[in-house]
Amino acid sequence: MTTSRHADAVFLDLDTMGAGDLDLAPLADAVGGSLEVYGGTGRGEVAGRIAHARLVFLNKVRLGRADVEAAGRLGFVGLTATGVDNIDLAAASERGVVVANIRDYCTRSVVQHVTGVMLALTHRFAEYTALVAAGDWQQAGNFCLLDYSIRELTGRRLGIVGYGALGRGVARMGEALGMEVLISERRGAETIRPGRRAFGEVLTGADVLSLHCPLTAENRQLIGADELTRMKPDAILVNTARGGLVDTGALAAALANGTIAGAGIDVLPQEPPVDGDPLLDYRGDNLILTPHTAWAARESRQRAIEELAANARAWLAGEPRNRVN
Repeated sequence: MTTSRHADAVFLDLDTMGAGDLDLAPLADAVGGSLEVYGGTGRGEVAGRIAHARLVFLNKVRLGRADVEAAGRLGFVGLTATGVDNIDLAAASERGVVVANIRDYCTRSVVQHVTGVMLALTHRFAEYTALVAAGDWQQAGNFCLLDYSIRELTGRRLGIVGYGALGRGVARMGEALGMEVLISERRGAETIRPGRRAFGEVLTGADVLSLHCPLTAENRQLIGADELTRMKPDAILVNTARGGLVDTGALAAALANGTIAGAGIDVLPQEPPVDGDPLLDYRGDNLILTPHTAWAARESRQRAIEELAANARAWLAGEPRNRVN
C-alpha cells in the first residue's frame, strides 16, 4: 500500500466502513499495491485526491460531473455500497468511466438484525430488563414477572416490502420461525404479480412489517400517519432500508399513543441526524433505534472489501462485473 500522491488507486472514505477491524490486503493486491487510503474526504478535497487516480473507491463521498471531468486518468469508480445515487452516472458514461457497485454482501447481517429486533420487541426485552434493574423481580411474590404480554412469532404474519436479496433473506428467516410471509406489490401497482399481494393488504394484515425497498420519488414516506393507522394495533414496523420511507414524526406519535405496538428503526431521513429527528426524542420502550448498523457485521464489511477488490480486478482485466453504467 502506498501513500504516494500519484497512486493508481485511491480510497476516499474508509472510515465509513469501520476500518479498524478490516483487512485491506485483497484490495491492495487487486491494484498491485498502489493504493492510497483516506479515512474521510471533504467536498473541497475530492478533486485533488483523485487527480492522478485510475481507480477511485468510495462509499458515501459524492462524485459530481466536475469531479469526473477533472480527473484525467480516471477509468473506474468502485462503491462499497449497492446504491449509486452519489455518483453522476451520466458524466461517468460520457467520459468512459466504469462505475461498479457491490451486491448481496450484507444480507446475513441485515437478516440477523431484523430477527433480533422482532424478538426483542415481541419478548419485551427492554421492559423486563428495566423491571429487573428497578428491583421489581427481587420484590415479586412469584417466581417470575409477567407485567408485559409476550407473543410468539410462530403463526403470525410477516409483511415484506421490497423483495430483493434482503427481503428474500428476511422472508426465509420468518418462515423458519413459523411465520406466514406476505410479499407486497408496489404501492399503487395496477397488476399484482404472482406470489405477491396488494400493498394495502400487506399493510393491514402484517403483524410485523419489514421494509427493504429503495427510496424513490414514488415511495418517499411510504409509511405515514394514514398507513400507521391502518396497521394492526399490536403490529411492529421494522425499517433497515432508507430513512425517507417513513414519516418519523408520524411514527413517534403512533408509538406514543399505541397506534402500533413497536418499531425497530435503523435508518433516518438525515444521516447523521445533525438537525434532530422526532425519534431521537422518543423515550418509550417500544422503539429500538440504531445508527444504521443493520448491515455492519464485521463479516459483511469484510465481504464488501473483497467484492470491491473483485470488481477492480475484473475492470483491470477488461471484464464486466457489477457495472451500473
